[in-house]
Amino acid sequence: MRSAPGARALAAVVLASALLAGCGGAVGSADPRGGPAEHAARSAKNPTYTARPYRHWGLTAPLPVPPSPPVRRPPRPAGDPLPVVQRVRTHHKVVFLTYDDGAEKDPRFVDMVRELRLPVSMFLTDSVVGPGYGHFARLRAVGASIQNHTLDHAALRGLPYAGQRAEICGQQNKLRARFGILPRLFRPPYGRYDTTTLRAAADCGVTAVVLWRAAMEGDGELTYAKGPVRLSAGDIVSVPSGEPAGLTLRERTTRLLREIQGRGLTVGRLEDYI
Repeated sequence: MRSAPGARALAAVVLASALLAGCGGAVGSADPRGGPAEHAARSAKNPTYTARPYRHWGLTAPLPVPPSPPVRRPPRPAGDPLPVVQRVRTHHKVVFLTYDDGAEKDPRFVDMVRELRLPVSMFLTDSVVGPGYGHFARLRAVGASIQNHTLDHAALRGLPYAGQRAEICGQQNKLRARFGILPRLFRPPYGRYDTTTLRAAADCGVTAVVLWRAAMEGDGELTYAKGPVRLSAGDIVSVPSGEPAGLTLRERTTRLLREIQGRGLTVGRLEDYI
């Protein structure tokens, strides 16, 4: 009987410890960002994880999630020439980011695309990319799409069919060998093309020729082909490889994203609309 008080005291200590442990677990699970264990797990999976990645890339707010894309694209009637798209007809408040050539290979741009989940389209020229295809494989792994911008960045308009086909099909074959894909979209260098270009592109498996309505220059300024001098829903934006004295690809992308947000728009995936 004399041992009963000691047993009761021991039981009280065990109960108190259990309650403290339970309270600690409740606090951790109530934190919407997750407790220390969850943060550790996230950090292990993604060393560059941050609670607010948009701030890390110079934005003051996250990009809005784009609306669901069209269920299906309208088919092209047999025998019709390839569509040439400068902007997408859509009521969705989205614009489309396209990057040309492939000269800039900043690994931090890969981090930017991944953390902001940017659905960018990369139009690659083989002679410009050179030995740097590994960089674009990493971009593709984080969600970028790879498209065709010719083998050698030749001005196609006026060239004979054989020459145009060699430039377009040659790059299709390069990209298929590198990535196991056959790109559907093609951008002619300098935006110049003719009916021979459309025929050659179609014969190479292309389903649309993509131009642009807005372009971001090396200094970060936007220029417009026609229409309103501002970004509008459906605009395709071209971001060429930067000049040595210009802003980096990351800096130009940040400026572009700020402009997009300021217009109440977000970024859509071009391949879902064309």
